Order: sequence, then C-alpha cells, then structure tokens
Amino acid sequence: MNALRQTPLSPTPGFRPRGWPAAGSRGTVLIVALLLMAVIALGITSYMNLSLGSARLAHRGFQQTAAFNLAEAGAEEALWSLNRANAHQSDAWTGWTVSGATAKNIFSDFDFGANSTGSIRVLIDNYSPTGTTNPTVIAQSTVQAVGQPPVTKMIELSLRRRSRFTASLMAKENVTFSGLHTSVDSWNSDPDNNPATAPVDYDEENRNDHGSVASVAVDNTAVLVNQADIWGYAYTGGGAPRVGTQGSITGRNTPRGVQVDPTRVATDFSADFPDVTAPTDGTVLTSIGSTLGTAGQTTKWRCNSLSLNGRQTLTIYGDVTLILTAGSGTHAIDVTGNASIIIAEDSSLTVYVEGDVLIAGNGLANDNVRPATAFFYGTNTSSSGQSFHIAGNGKLRAVAYAPNADLKINGNGDVMGAFVARNISVTGNADFHYDESLANETTDMPFGVQSWREITSAADIASRAARLP
Repeated sequence: MNALRQTPLSPTPGFRPRGWPAAGSRGTVLIVALLLMAVIALGITSYMNLSLGSARLAHRGFQQTAAFNLAEAGAEEALWSLNRANAHQSDAWTGWTVSGATAKNIFSDFDFGANSTGSIRVLIDNYSPTGTTNPTVIAQSTVQAVGQPPVTKMIELSLRRRSRFTASLMAKENVTFSGLHTSVDSWNSDPDNNPATAPVDYDEENRNDHGSVASVAVDNTAVLVNQADIWGYAYTGGGAPRVGTQGSITGRNTPRGVQVDPTRVATDFSADFPDVTAPTDGTVLTSIGSTLGTAGQTTKWRCNSLSLNGRQTLTIYGDVTLILTAGSGTHAIDVTGNASIIIAEDSSLTVYVEGDVLIAGNGLANDNVRPATAFFYGTNTSSSGQSFHIAGNGKLRAVAYAPNADLKINGNGDVMGAFVARNISVTGNADFHYDESLANETTDMPFGVQSWREITSAADIASRAARLP
C-alpha cells in the first residue's frame, strides 16, 4: 500500500479564521489602544503634576504659617524679657545685645522637619522705659527649606504697661451693691494726661459713662448690681450680672427706656491681680503724732500701726509714704469716733498695709482733687487674710489696691477714685465717680500689647530689617 503524501495546508486567499478581524481592522485597534494608553499616561502625568503642585503649595503654606508663628514667638520672647526686667530679675537680658535704648537678639535652630529650619531676629526700642515712654518690638522670622526660596514674616508691636484700675470697682470674686440709690459713673481729673496742669474736679458737666464694675469670676452672682445705677459697663468672667427692678446698666447712647444695654455687658472679662510688696526702707517711728511729713518734701516712714479715736486727727504734709508693719489678723489702721486722717492741699499719702484697715468716723479728708493722692496698697498675700472697711458720709477721694482683701464701703456721700479687692461690698447710697486718669496709674505694672501689625510693605520691611541684628 503506497503511503499517502501529506502536504501542508495553505490558507486560501481571502480566508481568515472565524472571529479574526480583517487585517486593516487589526491596525485600527492597535492605533486606538495606543491612543488610549497615551491619554491615560497624559492623565496620570497631569494628576502627578497636580499632586506635586498641591504638595508644594501645602508645604509653602505650612512655611508661611510657621514663619508667622515664629515671628509671634520672637515678640513673646521680647515681652517675657521686658516683664522679667520689670520684676527686677537680674538675668532678664542674658543673651541680648544691649546698646543705647535698644536690645537685640537672634533665636535660631528651629527645626520644622522636611528639611525646613527657622530663625528670628528681634529688636526692642526703649527696652528700659522711663516716664511715659513705651517699648516697641520688631520681630522678623525666616523659614528656609532646602532648594526653595526663604519665607519671611515681620511684625511690629506697641506695648504699654497694664493698669491696676480699668474699672471703678474690680474684684477677683464678687461685687455686690446693697443700697437702694447707689450710682456709678466717671470723669477724668487729668484730661490732658499732664500732672503739671491743674486737675479737674468732678461735676455734672464733665460726668462720663465709663463708671464700670468688673469681676473675673464666672458664676452669675459675680456682679450683683441689684438696685444700683451703673452709667458705664459691667464685666464678668462668665455669668451675666444680676440687675434688680430699679437697677440699670446704661450709657450715653442707650435708647430711652432700656434698663440693661446689652452693648455694655461683657461676660469674657479677665485681668491680672499681681501682689504688691511693701518697701523695706523708711524712717522708723514708734508712734505717729498729729502730723506727718513736711510740706513740699517727699518722706518715707515705717510704723507698726495707726490708731485714731475720739477727736484725734492726723494731718499729712508733703508727699508721704507710710509702711505699716502690723501683720495679718491685726488692725493696722483703726480710725473711729470723730477721728480723721487729713491730707493737706498739695500733699499726698501712700500707705502699704498688711493688716486690717478700718476708716470710720470722719474718715479720710482729702483736700486734693485727684483721688490718687490718697493711695492704699494691701500687701497681704493670703486669700482671706485682710479686711478693708471704709465708711463715712462726706466726700471720699481715695484709691485702694488690695487684691486679696475683702473690701466694704458704706456711706451716703460721694466716693471718688477706684477700688480693687478680692470681694467688694457696697452698702448705703454712695455715688461712685471713677477717675478715668487712674487707667494711666501703671507704676511697676507689667507690659502688655497695646497694638500690633504685620509689616508687608517692601520699603517698611527694608527700613526695619536694616536695624535688626
């Protein structure tokens, strides 16, 4: 049997396996696939570029924020050193370069990660202020990332000393009015802020609506206005002040018929109450006679206590500072009966006292217009270790700063000045007149920020940067 010869099959012209595209169609599919791949690659590339751009913008935004925070940190360092110097800390200016009226410093080696570092250059003008001059702080920060241009921010701060007396009656805890016709308003005894000019006395013509009361306490009994009329503001640390049916909190522009003006009530009040330390010097007295001091002269005295009764009087001449050393729980000042402390015209009395204070009888007769000519500092640091009680029916011109004392004021006359205590209780029907000039009574007080701004003009930046270290 002859073997069959097998020959390879050759495709017949025009023949294609079932399901195969035509030759021309296969080329079209390939081109479409390549185009789709190109579009996908372009989309991926655009997305990656967008992501990288967003990452760069985010990183740049982070640097901008970091630079601003860094500039603020430099300003805080300056304020910290200023207040440490104000507190007589010997190392307040360690690390600073001091020349003339300026102090300079550089703070560096701040690491923000991602190869970013920062530094601050700080300058303080009037770093050791005297009189009414106030310091100014300039702080410029730089944040540098590897391979990128640096980011800089510059801020300028104007500082001023804080005041002990931003309100007529200010307490750590409670202010309570118990009288039926008590009122609070204000005036300015020194409107031109020049002690050399004659002071201005209170009258109806210069009466103003800044007779404020304040407490940093947060409960709703912190300020009990009750039946008092507050022509000014009421501030608390939390709860709204309580006002009786006959009481009010109003101002010059309060609409008629409104009992409590909401624009004159704030519940976010805060304040510092730094303790006061009595001077350690002064001429020692075993007792105090009927006069103290010399007209036209400044004198300083130390004594255990001051006690007046019957018809005794003590007349103050010149500018007298009196340090009473009687301790907590004892009477450092005890004025009763018809006795009186008299401050002669063109004289002043400043008292530092740790013990209790009772001024009753004819009380305190101040022949000067400015209340600050009778200044009482409570130096007791215990939270419940001192009592101030001031009474009388005449005109009382005085200022008291006793942040840890319970202060009670009763009478039916005019009370001019300002009072700071832990608790303040007002009885009787006295009219309180806050002396607005006491807001400038800032001796030995720490500095705070009065205003600040970011420096953005290229010319302003250049002129200030030239003075930086």
